[in-house]
Amino acid sequence: MAFQHRRPWCLVAVAAAAALLLSQLMTAGLAATGPGDVAVYWGRHKDEGTLREACNTSAYTTVIISFLSAFGHGTYKLDLSGHPVAGVGDDIDYCRSRGKLVLLSIGGQGGEYWLPSAQSATDVADYLWNAFLAGSSAGVARPFGGAQVDGIDFFVDQGATEHYDVLARRLYGYNRYYRGGGITLTATPRCAYPDQRLQGALATGLFNRIHVRLFGGDLQCEWGQFDSWDKWAKAYPGSRVFVGVVASPEADDGAYMSQKDLYYGILQFAEKVPNYGGLMIWDRYYDEKNHYMV
Repeated sequence: MAFQHRRPWCLVAVAAAAALLLSQLMTAGLAATGPGDVAVYWGRHKDEGTLREACNTSAYTTVIISFLSAFGHGTYKLDLSGHPVAGVGDDIDYCRSRGKLVLLSIGGQGGEYWLPSAQSATDVADYLWNAFLAGSSAGVARPFGGAQVDGIDFFVDQGATEHYDVLARRLYGYNRYYRGGGITLTATPRCAYPDQRLQGALATGLFNRIHVRLFGGDLQCEWGQFDSWDKWAKAYPGSRVFVGVVASPEADDGAYMSQKDLYYGILQFAEKVPNYGGLMIWDRYYDEKNHYMV
């Protein structure tokens, strides 16, 4: 009978334990990458749970409510995919009490929004201030009641490119009414640099954070994701730049990266960039299904 060489059982056990430990460290490391900020989009699926439940997830530091999907033409629409709006205000207050940053995202895909003039941009900024931020005005309903979001996220995926700079400046101008802190402005552009729809707004230098979407069918970014992301980081050194990924292949099979691929393909390099900000996860629903971060 031929003699078979076998690895000692102790070496097999050690190798298995090491592999398990590496997996656990990588999973834990993603939730606390760099400065530790992880933003997640909430509001795109009725079955993703409440905003409060999302804020009870320790992995997230920011929750982005999405979307205000109609604006710029005198009509405003808040689309939360069937979530009851009535309880969101209390959840926002709860999230903020836990130290979570809560943003409202405007735009999205398939909405009815555009800014045909500088005046329309001014009107939208005033509406956001009075309906969702710290303002109030007769005739302007507050969908979330007295609760205030911390800022506005620009997720502009359609329509004309003009006047988003006017919107950003007008919103930033409301900071004079705050004592301590202020309105957080973030942008969530497509991966390919530059994003024409947000270029003017980002040129104002008023955006605290930029969430670069490494998904969404952008063929220029399917190869060399880090190089594409790095262009954004170098172009806006005054903003914290986030790596935006989908949490499940169900969300975007072509763009999905396993945690291993995300770390070795992007994060080990991005973490060394001075203005690296963290991760942006699309979205809460897919994260729960695939246990990407949670």
